[in-house]
This record gives sequence, structure tokens and C-alpha cells, in this order.
Amino acid sequence: MATVASALRDEGFGATVTYSRKLFLPLTQLCRDVCHYCTFAKTPKKLGAAYMTVEQVLEQVREGERLGCKEALFTLGERPERRYRAAREALEQMGFTSTLEYLAHVAGRVLAETSVLPHINAGCMTDEEIALLRPVSASMGIMLETASDRLGEKGMPHYGSPDKVPARRLETIDRAGAAAVPFTSGILIGIGETRRERVESLLALRQLQQRHGHLQEIIIQNFRAKPGTQMAESPEPDLQELVWTIAIARLIFGARMSLQAPPNLSPGVLPQLIAAGINDWGGVSPMTPDYVNPEAPWPEVERLTRETAQCGKFLHQRLTVYPRYVRDSATWLAPEVRSRVLAHCDGEGMPREDSWLTGSGRGLPNRDREWLERAGQLSAPLNISPAIATVLDRASSVQGANELSVADIEVLFSARNDDFAAVCRAADQLRQQRCGETVSYVVNRNINYTNVCYFKCQFCAFSKGKLSENLRGRPYDLSAEEISRRACEAWERGASELCLQGGIHPEYTGQTYLDIVHTLRRATPGAHIHAFSPLEVWQGAQTLGVTLAEFLQRLKAAGLDSMPGTAAEILDDTVRAELCPDKINTAQWLEVMEASHRVGLRTTATIMFGHIDNYQSWARHLVSIRDLQRRTGGFTEFVPLPFVASESPIYLKGRARRGPTLREALLMHAVARLVFHGTIDNIQASWVKMGVEGVQACLHAGANDVGGTLMNETITRAAGAQHGQEMSPQAFEQLITAAGRRARPRNTLYGDADPAQLRRARQARPLQPPENTPASRYEREKLVTDIIATA
Repeated sequence: MATVASALRDEGFGATVTYSRKLFLPLTQLCRDVCHYCTFAKTPKKLGAAYMTVEQVLEQVREGERLGCKEALFTLGERPERRYRAAREALEQMGFTSTLEYLAHVAGRVLAETSVLPHINAGCMTDEEIALLRPVSASMGIMLETASDRLGEKGMPHYGSPDKVPARRLETIDRAGAAAVPFTSGILIGIGETRRERVESLLALRQLQQRHGHLQEIIIQNFRAKPGTQMAESPEPDLQELVWTIAIARLIFGARMSLQAPPNLSPGVLPQLIAAGINDWGGVSPMTPDYVNPEAPWPEVERLTRETAQCGKFLHQRLTVYPRYVRDSATWLAPEVRSRVLAHCDGEGMPREDSWLTGSGRGLPNRDREWLERAGQLSAPLNISPAIATVLDRASSVQGANELSVADIEVLFSARNDDFAAVCRAADQLRQQRCGETVSYVVNRNINYTNVCYFKCQFCAFSKGKLSENLRGRPYDLSAEEISRRACEAWERGASELCLQGGIHPEYTGQTYLDIVHTLRRATPGAHIHAFSPLEVWQGAQTLGVTLAEFLQRLKAAGLDSMPGTAAEILDDTVRAELCPDKINTAQWLEVMEASHRVGLRTTATIMFGHIDNYQSWARHLVSIRDLQRRTGGFTEFVPLPFVASESPIYLKGRARRGPTLREALLMHAVARLVFHGTIDNIQASWVKMGVEGVQACLHAGANDVGGTLMNETITRAAGAQHGQEMSPQAFEQLITAAGRRARPRNTLYGDADPAQLRRARQARPLQPPENTPASRYEREKLVTDIIATA
């Protein structure tokens, strides 16, 4: 039975076993119940104070925060004010009428003043009490313990404990489900119940889970006899009973339910618990004892990591709210909590492991640096999970890479520790096979001709509309003269490429874009014009009432040479519905790209990731790009663009993550290399997003290009990034050489750079201050007829 249970667990959780790094806060140990095995509950005479003060709680939470705790577990006795005058008087003195009202206040302070997330074990609750606590907690819980009324009879452990009546506890769990609260429950074994009663208890919980889907974990907790209790001499359940119950629970709840057994209650037999089907160790505290089982100290995380690894599993920290509920946070978390949870998590719903942020200028975290070093040591053995090994084997051939499914790619994005190093190593080896040891870059200039836009993309801090005047900068709309001046200056400074994108000005038409191309071509006949996202092309064709193909042919005849593959964001319409609801959808973006390729315009492809997306949406995006490339061959490169959060509206509203972690950013380059093996050879790392150290790390994770010198990058800096403006050829070459590669200046289509332009670039004078012509209510003329060509 345990073998079947273990296989089910592997189906749902692979090689990962999780734990929550927490601190234990006994807000009050007064309790009206008298469970016969409990040493947690005290009488007022044995306590110095009825309740912890807010200051005591915050002091401990801040210390836990310093030690890396993500969870503040509030445990308390049930409704002590109904039994003890001391509790009533203490609450009255503090200005509260009940223990749960005071709990809501304290948890709210923790949520507001620290980064630690409250988890609340408040016992039986009404609908009103759940509603009171939901805005101040990421999750809640109550142990069912048993569904057997027999254990509440005289002489049994729950006699005299009104809150241990199974119907009351099941009612609370049901109410929490109706309120969409991520919830923890479980059973306590060895207190006099039969195996049949354990199964009945688990089935009662399964019924509630089937009704609401809110049970995020089931705990199988073994009774420990404690001196000074009525059950001090009662026999504890043996290992066989514990293993049997864990296995039965796994069979009842299936592969996807998180199943937990406390490690401090079973020292020395942890491998047997893993073999029985658990995937989680529960909360482990680096600073506070288990107040419910004070005789059983928490294992050190380092030891728990080693013992878990000996079973072929990877130990990973989680939040108090489990990943699948984080990924659907709009449903499961109160708005007050959602923003705090999203700020802590990655795309899988696991906690961020470092402080690195896109565009922040912070150096690489030591943890990721170490794993990259392991990836580069080709002779170093890696403990690779079977799931990752299978996908990497399939990706090692061109044919196999083309067959990687969305599920396969999701597995690659979930890689951590040795798996992460293995994915980066495999990607770097494919990079060496396809691209050799050179790293390319292009001398170019970005010209963002307007930041006025009537679309309402939730991630954008660049565009200006009626609702975004408060964001960085003022609305502008460049004149044709300024566009021409910037183009001429770029050519004189050695640029071979002019890259143009802007907001979708409500008064622009397709003719506006044609005029911009005419102006650029007249000003710089020799420059490569790389312009207009699929959104601009779609809007331009619509305003002229022509097909995409016809509009693209007109642009090409006017002098357009290629197109950036931006405005893609995430090619998953479930994400786009919130991220950019009025923008072109996935099919329309792909339609523009395919039409461009059909008329002979090569394009890049991009992804913007790390906001409200997840690994499945990333995988869908890559498959969409790969499938189109197999039809047309028109993509020159793939450019991952990590989300910059700090000035983004959706992040400021508390509805998005803080961008990808460094692990995720590196994996996006590495996984792209594996997925596009044999179809897209060039994977570009954005120095504006990643910074110098980040780009160098990407070069060891499958990337072979570092993009353009840019001259006046504004979109990413508007979002809050510190990198931007310009990187000289000399700086690029120093960056590349320091990474152990050879620099290769290129043109837009990956041919060799023009030597004459490259000499100009190396001797370039400082840029003239740009003039952002203030926007007016009318469309500014974009066609210049009297300029003198400079090239």
C-alpha cells in the first residue's frame, strides 16, 4: 500500500518535499476545553498574563523575519473568555470583546508592519468570525482530529471539551470553504480511535474538499503521551500505524493533496514517512518551540534537508498558503493579503529565495551563483530528478526539442537546485553547438516617438493616457524634425539599426506609421529600420481599412526592413484578459507575425514574464512561438524580457508579483534554448533588464546575444529600472570578454556589422539632449520633405 501511495505522491509532487519556515505564537494558552492529552492549555494561575501583547508578538515576528521566517503561526485556546474571568478582564482592558477580535487586531499589525504572513488556528468559528480574520491571514486551520463522537464520551479524551464535537469542527471547515479560505486540517492518531474511525474522519474531510476545494493540506499527527496529563500512560501509536494511516490518506486524497507529518514527532524514521506518501514536513521554526509538543524539538533545517535528500527528494521552503492557491490568489486571498503574498512568491507560488529584482542593479545572489558554477563544472555530478532527466534527454535532439509539450516545458521551469544546474548546463551545451563561443551585439538607437496611448495595459509605466498622468514623465509626441534629428545623430554615432516603437496615439493612423518610415529612410538611407510592434501594425491596417498583408507591403515599400516582436507580453489569453484586456489577443499577434514573415519582413520574438503569469503560460508562449517558426522561419531571435515591477500600475495596485526571481530569469533563457533548438538559434539577454552581472549569467545559461547599445532606452526606465540609456561597444566587449566569450558586432539580421559604422561607434561623441515635444490634442506631422539626407 505504501508503494502505491508513494507513487501517487511522486505523480503530484515529483521530487519536492516542502516545509514552512515559521515562528509559533501562542497568543493565549487559556482554553475552555479540557482535552485529556493536552499540555498547551493552562489555567490563569500558571500564566503570567492571559494574552501576549501586540509588542511581544511584533518583537518575536521581527526576529523571525530576520531569520527567514515567512509564516507567523497563531495558536490559541478556544474562547477562554467564556470560562475565565482573567481572560474577560484582560480583553476589556485592551478594548476588545473577544479573543478572536483581539487576534484579528494583532494579526493585522503583523501583516501591515512585517513581511511575515499570518496563519491562524483559531478553533471553531462562525461565518462572521471567519470574515473578520480572512483579511488579516493568508491561511487558517483547525485539526478535525477525529470525526468519531465516541471519543467525546465520558472517559474518552474529548470528554468535557465542547469545541471538540466533530460536527462543530466539520461545520467550521465547511464555513471556511464557503468563504474561500485556504485551510489546513487533519487527524490525530493514537488517542483511542480505530482504523475505521480514522478512515471515516479522512472521508469526512474529503467530502468537504470535494465541495469547496479549500483544503490545502492534510496533517497526519501522531499522539505523544505527556507527563501531567490524564493520558500520560497511554500507549503511543507505533511506526506501522503511522505509516499505514499516511498511506491510506494518500490513497483517499490522491496525488494532488499535500500530505504532512510533523518531523519533530517522529525523529529517526523520516525516510519511512516519505516512503509512505507525505510531501510536506509542515512548519519548522528556527526560534520558537512547538508549544503543543514542547518535549519534541524542531529538527534543524540543514539536517532535515540532508535526511530528505537521502530519500532522493529536494527540500524546499513554501509559504503558509500553498502554491496552487497563490496561483489563483484573486479567488483565495483577501485583497489586503493578496498583495503581500504576491510580493513574496515566484511564478510557481513558492517563496522568493533572494532579493534580486529586475533592473534593480543588485548583484547576483550567492545561491544562484553557486548553482551556475555547478552547471559550468561539466564533470561535477548532479543529482537530477527523474522528471527533469527525462525532459532533458528528449530535448537533446532537434526532433525531440520540437516535440516538447507544454507539460514538459513546465517541468523545466520548475527546476531548482541540481535540476536548475542541469537545465542551465544542457542549454549552454546546445548554445555552444549552435553558436560557438561568440556573443553578438548591435549598435542601435531606440526612438520612442510618443508615449501617448489609448490602450490600458496594466503593466505599462511608459504610456500616458487620462489615467496615467501621475506616472514618470509627461505626455509627448515627437515632431518629424526630432525623429529625423535622432536618426541622423544615431547614424553619425555608428548605429546600423533604428528601432522604433511607441504608444498607440488615438489620432495615429496607418499613414502616420508610413510617414515615419519615409522620414527615417530619407534621413538615413543606409540605416536598417526595425520598427512597429504587431499592435501598431494591427491598428495601422485597421485605420486604413486594408489587410495586414497590404499594409505590411506598404511599410516595406516605404523602407521598413524588419519588425520587433514586442506587444507579445504573454501569449496566453487567460493572462492577457487581466494584463492587457483591450490589446490584440494571442491569435492576432501570431497573425501579424505570420503575415510579416510571408511578405519577407523578419521579426524578433519576445516574452514579458514575472507578473501575474505562471509556468504553464510561459510554456504555452514558447510553444506558440516555436510552432510559428516551424511554419515560416521568420524569427531572428528570442528575447526574454523580465517584468520590471516598481513603477508598474498592476504592481502598485497589489495585483502582480515583483518580477521573476533570478532563477526564473535564467531559466527562461535556458529553457528557450532547449525549446527552440534547431528553430531559433539566437537567444538574447537584455542588459537593461538583467544588468551586467545578470547578462553574464545568462551567457552561461544558453544566451548568445546581448542586444543593442540602445541610445536613449526609455520604456524600461519608465518602469523603474536603473539600467538603460546606452552601453558603448567597448563596454559590451568588456562584458563579453569577462564572461569568457568573444564579441561579434552584428547587424539586425545577424550578419557582420559594417566596419565603417563600427569605427564611428567606437569614436562616438556624447548624445545631444533629446527633446520630447509635448503632446497636443492633434496629431503631430510625421513627414518631413525638406530634410537633407546624411547617409
